Amino acid sequence: MTRFILGTRGSALALAQAELTRAALLAALPGLEVEQKVFVTRGDVKLDLSLIRAAEAGGKGLFTKELEDALLGGTIDVAVHSLKDLPGHNPPGLAITAVLERAPTADVLIAKDARTFEALPHGAVIGTSSIRRARQLRWLRPDLVIEEWRGNVQTRLRKLGESDRVAGIILAQAGLERLGYDLAAGALDFAPWSFRAVPLGGHLLPAIGQGAIALQSRADRAEVTALLQKLDHPATHTAIRAERELQRLLAGDCGLPVGVRTTLTGDRLHLRAILFGPETEPPKTAEAEGPATTPEAIAAELFARL
Repeated sequence: MTRFILGTRGSALALAQAELTRAALLAALPGLEVEQKVFVTRGDVKLDLSLIRAAEAGGKGLFTKELEDALLGGTIDVAVHSLKDLPGHNPPGLAITAVLERAPTADVLIAKDARTFEALPHGAVIGTSSIRRARQLRWLRPDLVIEEWRGNVQTRLRKLGESDRVAGIILAQAGLERLGYDLAAGALDFAPWSFRAVPLGGHLLPAIGQGAIALQSRADRAEVTALLQKLDHPATHTAIRAERELQRLLAGDCGLPVGVRTTLTGDRLHLRAILFGPETEPPKTAEAEGPATTPEAIAAELFARL
């Protein structure tokens, strides 16, 4: 194989993930000609749709369908996705052939002043487009006012800097780091503003697939499959097999308020989950653990406990 076409969305984060994929392809097969095609998805243009009110959003296909159609039509060889954007089921004929090594899965509070989550003032306004984040925030801090904020990372940071009303927004650590932001000092500089960066790994459970880059291809393209599998990170793939099986059992997409933390220690896989139902009811939580060789079985046990 001498030429390879990858498809990606056009946001800065999506392009950064596509570049990571291109570099991995060239490391696996030096001399490979890698072409990139950029797609605009429905989710990129329909900014009036609510991702918190899932019935309006239409689920995760908002950000993936155009790339999947291109795969099925044969105009690209691989679609590069943020794995958390993918629905629980692949369209017939497509598969997640490989995943790159997972980045940190924590959510981060980007705040104007607060140094900790607890230091947010009573009634503080927090922006997010994620129903999972919104429900966990409201459960932990019923006093917080959650507003839906959409747009790419840079757009949200600019809106935060310009707002005199919003105390902070929630973003994924993985995305921020892939865009080159250094959060080690607990701050994020976005000229002309400097924000606090507060990791929320001890407060919020991440989304299914958060921090992972999925490489999706056609199941009948053996040559493509063989190349992509050279890029696969086994530990990450084991973890996301468990998480996506739970997602499948829950019939879930990004409109389902579920958070999952997966830990792989030696040959043991541990899952911890939180699932929200009606607003008036407390969330359900559960944990399950077992051999890393049976991730789907562990997910099924967790599902039963939830």
